[in-house]
Amino acid sequence: MTDNAFAAVDLGATSGRVVRGVVEPDRIEVREVHRFANTPVQLPDGLHWNIGGLFAELCTGLAAAGPVRSAGIDSWAVDYGLLDADGALLGLPYHYRDRRTALLAPPAIGASELFRRNGIADLPFNTIHQLRAEPEHRLAAARRLLLIPDLLGYWLTGRMGTERTNASTTGLYHVSERDWDRTLISRLDLPHHLFAPISSAGTAIGRLREPIRSVAGGHDLTVVRVASHDTASAVAAVPATGPGFAYISCGTWSLVGVERPTPLLSAAARDTGFTNESGVCGIRYLRNVMGLWLLEECLREWPGLDIATLVTRAAELPGLTSVIDVDDPDFATPAGAGEASMTARIAARCDGPAPASPAEFARCIFDSLALGHARAVTDAVRTSGRRVEIIHLVGGGARNELLCRLTAEACGLPVAAGPVEATALGNLLAQAMAANIIGDWSQARALVAATHPPRRYEPTGDSAWRRAADRVTALAEKRAA
Repeated sequence: MTDNAFAAVDLGATSGRVVRGVVEPDRIEVREVHRFANTPVQLPDGLHWNIGGLFAELCTGLAAAGPVRSAGIDSWAVDYGLLDADGALLGLPYHYRDRRTALLAPPAIGASELFRRNGIADLPFNTIHQLRAEPEHRLAAARRLLLIPDLLGYWLTGRMGTERTNASTTGLYHVSERDWDRTLISRLDLPHHLFAPISSAGTAIGRLREPIRSVAGGHDLTVVRVASHDTASAVAAVPATGPGFAYISCGTWSLVGVERPTPLLSAAARDTGFTNESGVCGIRYLRNVMGLWLLEECLREWPGLDIATLVTRAAELPGLTSVIDVDDPDFATPAGAGEASMTARIAARCDGPAPASPAEFARCIFDSLALGHARAVTDAVRTSGRRVEIIHLVGGGARNELLCRLTAEACGLPVAAGPVEATALGNLLAQAMAANIIGDWSQARALVAATHPPRRYEPTGDSAWRRAADRVTALAEKRAA
């Protein structure tokens, strides 16, 4: 029976996977059926995603999932493909870490007005700035812009459109009017025809095209728009049982924030780097923290080591010996093309003795990331006025017991860790709601809490964390001076 079976395609910045899930009102069973690397391609004109390779892996994963009722796709945000009048892709999509936006002049519209319109932190990799960096000939040839999940959904079904949670990350979405900001698009001299109609999670895109069925296992299924920004899907599956919580979706990035019914467009929100992104339960008021990207980059320098080994070794070392400011933008770019290695950058920018061994670098990163989580939670509470009694940490970072414990210590609040597979669960639950198996997101979260109970970490109240936070603040002030 396939009525309660679904496939979640979950694409992260370093790897992707396809998960088969069976969802019923009182149970969720998930099984990973295909996993693959997501390796960017460095070409003469910049850093790109191998989108054709990802599509081939997606189809392999759908075949491995077997007969299912529907499939949904989520991925990282902001990146896109440009299509010509015939629907053909105009080159590989750029990677958000490509440096093509670094030298752009600020847009004519001021930062304050921009935030009042789009409600998001003004980061150089946002879609709005990537489009400003596009050569005129590419924009002239383009007839449609599709964000990564929407592009893959188009290749599967032949139907174009845009999903709301991802649209809200672009900088071109009016957060209060909940549609493309046509006035802003005109002021930036961007073609209006690029922007496809927006629909919400839970709406069907269409059925698999006939040529695709044969490479996707020969199965007929419907492709459903889920919360296609992976963070939106992860937050949707937070197993919260009350309103007084903050969340950390922890992976390559850590997305730290609270939920609100409406956007918060104050100067304090803008000045502290918060963003208002659409979610399935209102607005995700959050801030980007650098995340485990720091360690992932270091691992490229240490062949044969893995995160699990480093967590074990780091846990044996004294804490807070060396700390860095994980929000330092100098950590954001990959090594190479004139950029120093990640370990060299950490050693040069830490407070305390420079780490010497992989375990010492890992301990520095985990301690510092916990402090970055705490600063973001504190700022979220201060600027939003939301009460927070517990922090839900979901995603891949939830399996890192050391990081979860350190985050509880740094925040001075209990941390409920898990589920690790929150993004895939949010993807599957959106499909189950579209199939009328689950009634609403409150029921969905209760189901996650019952079937994937989180592990709880309690703070001890160690005052060393307050002193460490002051050290990181001093690093940030030195950088800004």
